[in-house]
Amino acid sequence: MPGPLDGIRVVDVSQVLSGPLTAMILADQGADVIKVERTGIGDIMRVGAYRTKTMSAFYANANRGKRCIALDLRQDRGREILLELVAQADVFIQNFRPGAVDRMGIGEADLRAVKPDLIYLSISGYGQSGPYHGRRVYDPIIQGLTGHVAVQKNPEVPILDLVRNVVADKASAYTAAQAVTAALFARERGAGGQHIDMPMLDASLAFFWPDGMMAHTMLGEDVTPGPTLYEVYRLTETADGHLVYFAASQEEHLALFRSLGRQDLIDDPRYGTGKGRQDRENLEKLGGILYDEFRRWPTEEILERMVAEDVPVGPVHDIDAVLADPQIAHNDAIYEREHPVVGTIRQCRPAARFDKTPTDTGCMPPLHGEHTDEVLTELGYDDDAREALRAAGVVK
Repeated sequence: MPGPLDGIRVVDVSQVLSGPLTAMILADQGADVIKVERTGIGDIMRVGAYRTKTMSAFYANANRGKRCIALDLRQDRGREILLELVAQADVFIQNFRPGAVDRMGIGEADLRAVKPDLIYLSISGYGQSGPYHGRRVYDPIIQGLTGHVAVQKNPEVPILDLVRNVVADKASAYTAAQAVTAALFARERGAGGQHIDMPMLDASLAFFWPDGMMAHTMLGEDVTPGPTLYEVYRLTETADGHLVYFAASQEEHLALFRSLGRQDLIDDPRYGTGKGRQDRENLEKLGGILYDEFRRWPTEEILERMVAEDVPVGPVHDIDAVLADPQIAHNDAIYEREHPVVGTIRQCRPAARFDKTPTDTGCMPPLHGEHTDEVLTELGYDDDAREALRAAGVVK
């Protein structure tokens, strides 16, 4: 069934993750996304780790539901075909370094000449100008610049570390996808086409800001300090593993003490009252008590007791356990489909479920150039014309 973006066409010339994931989010919501890959190896992520046939896991996880045409944009004829595609499109996505698209002849002005109301999305590392704009950049570099690395440490073992997934790329993609739909909505109300500038630096900082910059938000003199979330987040060690809990309210603290069998902590004003726990010395002593108490309990047993007392708590899953989690299974969040060439592919279902405009979750990531003939036919190229383009190396 068509999704909420049915009828919207996207031309995606981006590579790696930030741009392709943006386009996949739009495809998941019903847009017709045409991924334009270079002839030869195509998107560099096709040859990543965990690869089978012509596709890697990384590529599959960012390119589901698209159609793929392999096109040599270095040739004038390839560029002309891209312009023909854009003339029928609503959105164009690119994530080249600033200035590259203008040198290629596919900058905003070039494309707007054939599609005046186009939504043109430019994703870059740092922005279109400024002291860093020409630098090469990858996700961990953005993490370091935006505070993610600075707070990614356990206070008990204060060694800095990266967030071990591409959080900056993904924050940029989700921000960009929302911006595209906002621009499409504005166009429907008469604003026309527009250029969306999406620096990964800005998107990552905005993603980090709500909690990561708590201590740097209120600038007045009369500000009451306190612990930030990155200071209080902890893994809790048990007798045979770990769990994660978070007691925020007074009720949750008392429930925590009951689950541990420590009624005495409830009755002690140093620990059983919010005022008492605000004292740093009391809080440090309570931390030591809880550390010792949790180490007395096997993980499954204390988890059951905490759940029964309505304490916010959960296990620390390894990756295999994530796939087997009963709530994830109940939500039908993970599914498997058979790709005709690659074999079985496991995917994570889009989190947003639309009751009036549900989309097909069975769409597969495309093979390199899988839809070249189909897309060219839609543009009016007959068999002879397509073969001539292929012979000239314009398409694959």
